[in-house]
Amino acid sequence: MIRIVFHISVSYSTLTQIGVIAVKFRVVVHPAEEGGFWAEVPALAGCVSQGETLAETLANIREAAAGWLEVADDRAQHDANAQLAEIEL
Repeated sequence: MIRIVFHISVSYSTLTQIGVIAVKFRVVVHPAEEGGFWAEVPALAGCVSQGETLAETLANIREAAAGWLEVADDRAQHDANAQLAEIEL
């Protein structure tokens, strides 16, 4: 059986003190055996979602990636003496 894999760049924007920064992640979309699609963001370990259509799958994985990033930020432990900085890629 041949599986088709789509590579799609999806932007995620986050509001910062100085404005909006767009970050692009590669999303790999796979056809699901039961129909529809499932998607993963390889840069965000465990970030997966699914949908009946490609459009629904992309909307769902965008939401999953945003949630993944929010949880990662909430879980980040910062040393009281550490300085926080942001970089744009």
